[in-house]
Amino acid sequence: MSLTIPKPSPCALFSGQALQPLPLNDFAALCLQRLQQGERLLSLFGRAATPADAGDWVLTAVFLPPEGALYVVRGQARRGEHYPSLSASHPAAQIHERELWEQTGVVPEGHPWLKPVRFEGERQQHMADYPFFTVRGNEVHEVGVGPIHASVIEPGHFRFMCHGERVIHLEIQLGYQHRGAQALLLRRPAWSLTPIIESIAGDSAVAYAWAHCQAMEALSGRPVSADTAQSRAVGLEMERIAMHVATLNGLATDIAYLQAAATYGRLRTAIINASQRVCGNRFGRGWLRPGWARSLPTELRDDLRKTLQGFARDIHEVNGLMRSARSVKARFVGTGVLSPQAALDMGLAGVVARASGVALDLRKRLPGAYEHAPIATVTAPTGDCWARMDLRMREIDASVTWLLEALARAPGEQAAARAPAAPEGENAALAARTLCVSLVEGTRGPVLQAIETSDSGGLLHHQVQDPSLANWFGLALAVRDNGISDFPICNKSFDLSYCGNDL
Repeated sequence: MSLTIPKPSPCALFSGQALQPLPLNDFAALCLQRLQQGERLLSLFGRAATPADAGDWVLTAVFLPPEGALYVVRGQARRGEHYPSLSASHPAAQIHERELWEQTGVVPEGHPWLKPVRFEGERQQHMADYPFFTVRGNEVHEVGVGPIHASVIEPGHFRFMCHGERVIHLEIQLGYQHRGAQALLLRRPAWSLTPIIESIAGDSAVAYAWAHCQAMEALSGRPVSADTAQSRAVGLEMERIAMHVATLNGLATDIAYLQAAATYGRLRTAIINASQRVCGNRFGRGWLRPGWARSLPTELRDDLRKTLQGFARDIHEVNGLMRSARSVKARFVGTGVLSPQAALDMGLAGVVARASGVALDLRKRLPGAYEHAPIATVTAPTGDCWARMDLRMREIDASVTWLLEALARAPGEQAAARAPAAPEGENAALAARTLCVSLVEGTRGPVLQAIETSDSGGLLHHQVQDPSLANWFGLALAVRDNGISDFPICNKSFDLSYCGNDL
């Protein structure tokens, strides 16, 4: 069965009693129906069945309709049971069905690309058995890169199939770290999980923490004040600016535009140092906890505004240099093109999708804290490296504008005095037999967390999903028919998360 909540919200609760699981084939048929209606499949996952459930696994599919609230479909299955693959007609489901198959053994019959995502569980010692796609031809050769890379890049193997310098196909193998993050979340007290959540993808600590806090507050029936929500949004936009600038820094470095690279590095430092003055950590850790966020008194708001005003002046200047340089245009324009149709078909999200003309931003679609202070959605039509660079520049501008306006609407001293000095709600009871789906539009796109509680209100399942999960396949598509020497700038223009994928 399925259940919707009418009001569009980035956080939705679903009663376990109303979510009676459908038989597997009926579950797949209803999912297919939702896809045919144009809804976006946000996530598909399974958890082990309890004694009260039928079968071996309880499956959950989360959909985002074009309008209205989140929609959840529930199913049940036995290990090894088959169902007609959704990916055969809707490629956007491919990575979700692969992940579900790897974790549960439930088989999507007819899946065109069925192979492990992370080599977890029983497959953990068999990374060398990855079934790479092969291209035949006397003049076709393969180039392998990784899994060990220079600098601080995390492990990942890229295998290029090339004809001369031209890339015919790229296959990306991830999953080398086996961190066990999701399993760890079920072994700790529910109210003390935020520091672990913040470390899953360290450059998106605020987005991950907010999605978790939002879910815990909904499950405990303790909504936060508007001031707390605004402080979290300030932290999220500061994080977005810092990470976008880091990507621009990497793009400038990859084409040896060192003047711009050095300037971006300096400007990012100004932003992350400002975040440190708020919460004590340059990556925003500790900015928020369930029921709480750092207060922003007048002097701190003035400090942030002064930092942002100086930042805005300098970022405008260096962005102008990047946009006007012929050498930048020569490398980025028309390189790594991902068409709007490909982005839609593959279910890509976030900056990558918006740079290919897909106007989906959860800050507008499911506004939550942004409801009374909307932020502009930025898109680009061309889907190349230039579009992904330019879109990040424009999103930085939008975030700076939003922050300056938000910080100018400072709460009065009375409101600041009411702000709790420490996290509230710890040890509060969670609603029993309830599923909560929580979303936050992070730097790369929607960060999803789904928390399900047991009959006693304890944690039964905790699903974490980074937007990079679907977007890695978009990178593989974008480099086709490009020179292999253009891969670094294609890769940096996507700037996806390894650790967010390797849970």
